[in-house]
Amino acid sequence: MSVIVTDASFDAQATLPQPRARIGLIIPAVNRVLEREFNHFAPPGLGIHVTRAQIAGKWRSKSLAELADEITKTTSTLAECDPDIIVYHCTSSSMKEGPNGERRILQMMRTVTGIEVLSTSALVGEALRALGLKSVVLIAPYMSNADIIAYLRAIGVEVVHDIALGLRAEEFANVTPQRWFELAKENDREEADGIFLSCTATRQIEAIATIEAALDKPVVNSNQAVLWGCVKRLQGRLGPLAPIPALGRLMRQLN
Repeated sequence: MSVIVTDASFDAQATLPQPRARIGLIIPAVNRVLEREFNHFAPPGLGIHVTRAQIAGKWRSKSLAELADEITKTTSTLAECDPDIIVYHCTSSSMKEGPNGERRILQMMRTVTGIEVLSTSALVGEALRALGLKSVVLIAPYMSNADIIAYLRAIGVEVVHDIALGLRAEEFANVTPQRWFELAKENDREEADGIFLSCTATRQIEAIATIEAALDKPVVNSNQAVLWGCVKRLQGRLGPLAPIPALGRLMRQLN
């Protein structure tokens, strides 16, 4: 019995569009929210590629020297899909040993790829400067905010008040956007220029617009800052961007 094959007629609307620019993200293995958030909030034309690394949660106690092999291995792995930018995307890990530690992370990454490399900590600092924030209320799910406070102080940002929820890494994603909103509203301080919601493995990004509307202050979140920083660098390839009001005032800095 013979099978007759006719020319296929493809529906252009049913085929997946090719990305105009692409980013690679090295994220903590325990992170359960990142892919969903980035694919939801990223502008059309931006491809998202992710590799997991054992850099947070139960591995958080490792020093930067002990993480060197993990960092270079995951950078090399991501480089094989040829993204335009690779980001070491973990706030606590990239801030843990201060700006000098952050620079060492980026240098490790540069040794294995010619692709532009960035870190969450550097992009958070860039976002805070873009919004003119010199003092913040810091809200995070961590056991302690000490490393984050020290890093922010080193880059000239004062933490006037902080809340650390004392959660285990696998619990971070369980905190609802409504709860992040409540925490920001309850802990805002008049002397704070804005709010910094620290962590890549939470649903904080979903609360940004609501917090800004309630407090009339800018909000920076780790995932939002990284998405903004990458889009800013790739804007020439992505073309004109529609507003993303859910991501707050920071995204307005693109235009």
